[in-house]
Amino acid sequence: MTASAEPFRIERDGDVAVVVLDNPPLNLFDPPVFNALENVAAELVALTDPADPGRARAVLFEARGKVVSGGVDVSFFRDIAEGPEPVRQGADLWTRLLRVAQTIEDLPVPTVFAAHGLTLTAAFELALCCDILLAAEKASFGLVEIVVGLTPSMGGPQRLAERAGPARARELIFTGERYPAAVLARWNVVNRVLPDEGFADAARAYAREVAAGPTLAHAATKQLVITAARNGARAADALVPEVSGALFGSEDLRGAVRSFLAEGPGKATYSGR
Repeated sequence: MTASAEPFRIERDGDVAVVVLDNPPLNLFDPPVFNALENVAAELVALTDPADPGRARAVLFEARGKVVSGGVDVSFFRDIAEGPEPVRQGADLWTRLLRVAQTIEDLPVPTVFAAHGLTLTAAFELALCCDILLAAEKASFGLVEIVVGLTPSMGGPQRLAERAGPARARELIFTGERYPAAVLARWNVVNRVLPDEGFADAARAYAREVAAGPTLAHAATKQLVITAARNGARAADALVPEVSGALFGSEDLRGAVRSFLAEGPGKATYSGR
């Protein structure tokens, strides 16, 4: 487990791996924070390994402080832009961060991002890598990279387009405006808007609920949904025999079928195997 002094750290809440962003006062992203995120992503791969009987069965991202994140420390971009090889360094940065984003996106368990307040740039892009985005009523979001002449480059435009459509993605990024949670819920970017009071507890409860489900079936769902979104329904159809057929060999399916026949629906418990 990462040390508590790290700006990103992992805590364990039962079957949930909780990734905490804690870099006061504004949780800005800078080289040490990106390094910590990279380390956490690698650690999550190990923590969610299907071969580990004690693995985490869901991941929750949350932040400490008044805001989720005020964005990226702009001095980091200055150092690249004014360095000896700005184009190569910029390309290397985005290659590295996209690898982190894809690692999180590909985790074989449900991932949940809990946004309790202002969520800008890299933090918003991290949220878009997760399966579920929960937002408090007071939360707001923005991809505001235009203020420094950038486009979001940690996967934000393309993942926003998957959720909201290309026109909305362009609008949000072209304007650089901040959008309230309620608006992004209407745009299908935010999954659920929850009351400010008790938000952290509600997000934890949601993560624990999905962690208690049939983990292997959730992994299959993730594969089918992302394949359909990017390659069409027929491409997802082609995966079904492999990913869904394998579920008949799982302890969870066999136990749930026995429970259904003996006790009716909704009584089964799952081990994630």
